[in-house]
Amino acid sequence: MTDRTITGASAEAPTGGPSTWDEAMAGFGGRRGDTRMSTVLAIDAGQTGIKVRVRGHDLVFPGIRTHEPLLPQLAAVAHAAIEQTGAEVSVVSAGVSGLTTRESDAAAFLARIDDPAVRQVILAHDSTTSFLGALGDTRGAVVAAGTGVVTLAVGAEHVARVDGWGYLMGDAGSGYWIGREALDAVMREFDGRGPATALRAVAEERWPDLTQAYIHLQSDHDRVSVVASFAAHVARLATDGDAVSQHITVRAGGELAHSVETALRRVRSDEPDEHFAACAIGGVFRSPQLREAFASHIAASGFDVTLVEPRGHGIDGAAALAGLAPQHPLAHAVSIAHA
Repeated sequence: MTDRTITGASAEAPTGGPSTWDEAMAGFGGRRGDTRMSTVLAIDAGQTGIKVRVRGHDLVFPGIRTHEPLLPQLAAVAHAAIEQTGAEVSVVSAGVSGLTTRESDAAAFLARIDDPAVRQVILAHDSTTSFLGALGDTRGAVVAAGTGVVTLAVGAEHVARVDGWGYLMGDAGSGYWIGREALDAVMREFDGRGPATALRAVAEERWPDLTQAYIHLQSDHDRVSVVASFAAHVARLATDGDAVSQHITVRAGGELAHSVETALRRVRSDEPDEHFAACAIGGVFRSPQLREAFASHIAASGFDVTLVEPRGHGIDGAAALAGLAPQHPLAHAVSIAHA
């Protein structure tokens, strides 16, 4: 694929409206006055899809291909969105899932876009844009838990990221973690090492011969998503009363709360009455029992913290990057380049 070619964009799909977000973010950034007359193209790039917002248009493109270089893919998305909408874009801001230090090169991204109208590009890890989308200019923490999980906390002066280290080294409480615990429980019952669980029947639907299940799983290119898919079964069976599923669910909620508490501990100041907001987003929080366990742990923490619903989404946070004040703690977590 060339830098300027991409296929598969969806029809426009408004998701709550930039005007609502502008009101929520009024007065947010000291640099906002420099970009108010600019046309911002915001990108929220994940592995399952890439969302783009420009001049009131919301587009969706195929997700990041992790086995290919990142910046050419982002540049291709920017070119395709500009071509489809006819917008003269002056600022491109992107929040990217799993953005590495090597890939976080705004100057290289600007060179890849190679459009004389584009005068500024901003690159950030999607934990940054998830935070901005969910909480805006508020002290607190956002835990985003789907197949993986990452927590970001922002205080008066400091920023702390907790976990997000991938399924091999971290992601405690994530969909993968829950699915892995479910399969461990299945094989413990199979061996006689653990209690009976309704999860066994779910596993046997996929692998009738459990003695061969590990072979099939290890050779499956989609094994991470396969394992994570068991999280939905754990949530359902926990609601139905399966004790093993309930135990996994409560532990997952505790792990996610522990990440939030750890992140807040790292950013808190010496102010005696410091208050934080905490926001939980992502598919694993669809489980009522997991949310209850998470909330219970947060309530028992030593912080003055309130659980809140998200104000917006990652694409809103990507758009907000263009107005991020230079003195804001998150400003140190982004890469910016100017033409």
